[in-house]
Amino acid sequence: MDGPVRSRLASSLSDFQFGAVATETIEDALLHLAQQNEHAVQEAAGRMGSFRETRIVEFVFLLSEQWCLEKSVSYQAVEILERFMVKQAENMNRQATIQLREKKEAQNWKTLKEQLFNKFILRLVSCVQLASKLSFHYKSLGYVHTKEELLESELDVLKSLNFQINLPTPLAYVEMLLEVLGYNGCLVPATQLHATCLTLLDLVYLLHKPIYESLLRASIENSVPSQLQGEKFVSVKEDFMLLAVGIIAASAFIQNHECWSQVVGHLQSITGIALESIAELSYAILTHSVGANTLGRQQPVPPHLEARALRATASSNT
Repeated sequence: MDGPVRSRLASSLSDFQFGAVATETIEDALLHLAQQNEHAVQEAAGRMGSFRETRIVEFVFLLSEQWCLEKSVSYQAVEILERFMVKQAENMNRQATIQLREKKEAQNWKTLKEQLFNKFILRLVSCVQLASKLSFHYKSLGYVHTKEELLESELDVLKSLNFQINLPTPLAYVEMLLEVLGYNGCLVPATQLHATCLTLLDLVYLLHKPIYESLLRASIENSVPSQLQGEKFVSVKEDFMLLAVGIIAASAFIQNHECWSQVVGHLQSITGIALESIAELSYAILTHSVGANTLGRQQPVPPHLEARALRATASSNT
């Protein structure tokens, strides 16, 4: 990373302030985020596939970094791209089903699929530009799309998503919960947790599939989930409040694992999410970030037993 980009990103992180907002405003904002999250989880039921693959997320992150965009922009770009590509895949599936029902040739399906892949980079860049409200960086990468093609592509994305692109990201939930933790007397400073949370959130996006696959296996206690179990688990993948508490809990463990129980107890009290769920997700995140061996040396207790210990600790503190 070159000097200007590094200094720009460092400045954006250091400018973030905790404890500067009234508690009433925080309560209203947290309630609003919780309602948005509940709606997103309900909508995710039965959704087809996922496009949060490592190579795609890495492309978005690198592009955002090259353009000196804030971290929140890169996360929102991934979410816009995810929603758009899922919509496209669902539309293609419907068209293929109609063609099969009417016994038409599959050539149109093949053509649509090729068009989707051929325009993928263009769509990805459009999602980044829509998230950042910046324009015309694409040519600096050496691609040959014209200004008109870029604008048409952005319009296609907007129409496909009914112009609903102001999507909440996991970062919004993380920062809101850190704000609340600060008011609740968390032993680990919010500013200290914030930087670690950003690093872990990047890792979760980049390792989204293996992290959630391990979480699914742990939740069903089976190494080979059924297709139905995988489909039902989609709503868990879209639960940003759950992801936020998992990120913060994992960050607290890295910063000061002796305070982990206290932090997780606060998170359970704030969100109502079960201690077992927080422990299992934070364990999955830590396993894929610091590694199982390192984690085992510091905290050898299995996640389901640790959850029981956390519950007992939280009960004794109340």
